[in-house]
Amino acid sequence: MNPLTSQWKNQMILAPLTRGGNLPFRRLCADFGMSVSMSEMVYARFLIKGDPTEQARLRRASNEECFGVQIATNDIHEGKAAISLAAQNADFIDLNCGCPIYEATRRGLGSALLRSPEKLGKLDTLGRDASSVNVLDIARAVREAGASALTIHGRTAIQGYHKAADWSLIQQIVEENQQYDDDKAMCIVGNGDIFTHWEAHRRIEETGVDAVMVGRGALIKPWIFQEFQQRKSWEPDLEERIAIYRRLTCYMKDHFGDDELGRKKSWNFLPWHLDFLARYTGFPDAEYAHVMSDEPLIQRRKPPSDNIAPLGLLLEHGSKATHERIAGILWDSTSDKEAVANLQSFAESKEFETIQNCHEDDGKNEETTELANIRSGGKWRKRRGRSPKPQRTPEEIAAIRAERAAKKARLAMEETNAAEVES
Repeated sequence: MNPLTSQWKNQMILAPLTRGGNLPFRRLCADFGMSVSMSEMVYARFLIKGDPTEQARLRRASNEECFGVQIATNDIHEGKAAISLAAQNADFIDLNCGCPIYEATRRGLGSALLRSPEKLGKLDTLGRDASSVNVLDIARAVREAGASALTIHGRTAIQGYHKAADWSLIQQIVEENQQYDDDKAMCIVGNGDIFTHWEAHRRIEETGVDAVMVGRGALIKPWIFQEFQQRKSWEPDLEERIAIYRRLTCYMKDHFGDDELGRKKSWNFLPWHLDFLARYTGFPDAEYAHVMSDEPLIQRRKPPSDNIAPLGLLLEHGSKATHERIAGILWDSTSDKEAVANLQSFAESKEFETIQNCHEDDGKNEETTELANIRSGGKWRKRRGRSPKPQRTPEEIAAIRAERAAKKARLAMEETNAAEVES
């Protein structure tokens, strides 16, 4: 049997999350039973050039049982060099071919790779996130290339989070994969719209995937891994939630440093995480577990209650200013009890009242809005389009074409030499 299939069977895997998949957050998820995790996306080209940011993404927390590094590349040689560096600290390597963000696709990385299954097959070490309508072609290409696992995010890059994930497409891949012998079959991981333990187990049972992957669900409630293992929902009260948020803050101090520089680095992540944590909504098992709606629970927003306590209102508030203040209070508090008291005081303050009165739409960035599926003004925000291509001279165009032709010839020669060696 494929070793990843046996290791990942019936597991919930933390998705590779740009910005969100930092080491302190993965450490927190591991506290709640996460057994398989991945790094943030690492750009192969920058990694082999010694970029310190990319090198930092190779680090793993001490409590991560099975840790993988996700590589973004469209060049075989760069990919091999990056993998040799990443493999020193990783249990597996993951090739990103699903990321829809502009910074990846404009370089021909991420979901842009899905346009060419043949090239993807040549690049493959582990296929990841085949989230496109040509997913069957992608699955065949990476299987033939020797991939051990394939994660399918049941939506296209253009679709984003506007619609529910298509798990019927994932099931097609599972059924085709089952036709192969154990030594040829891949470990199939399904991803999309999982927010509760019963949704995760249902997807495994109904589609036959070997494992499920969770992204937004973990960002909103990192204890989802504990719920999955215990098959039981946990609805932490306000004090328990604050303790979890402060634990994440302490992990950031451990990782980035408990000083002004560490605080500055942590602020690239902590308020951003609080934005997701503020979206937590409990869905009790007794009320929701027996219902399998066409609308995933992660897309739902319960109407606000008129009787919510000030502290509860604070924790669910969506303002950036609120997240900044909560982060500061968590950072400065020396205990959970002190954090609760200080947050309670702020929740009842004139300052927070002013923030609530001023808060309408404080400009959530497009990446967060897109990731969380939050409406703005009743309409979905449009994706950022490609920037206009630079105007090049005929001489520049000729030079680029010549460089591409030389590269193509070099790759063809390498394939020919490899085939002669094998024969």
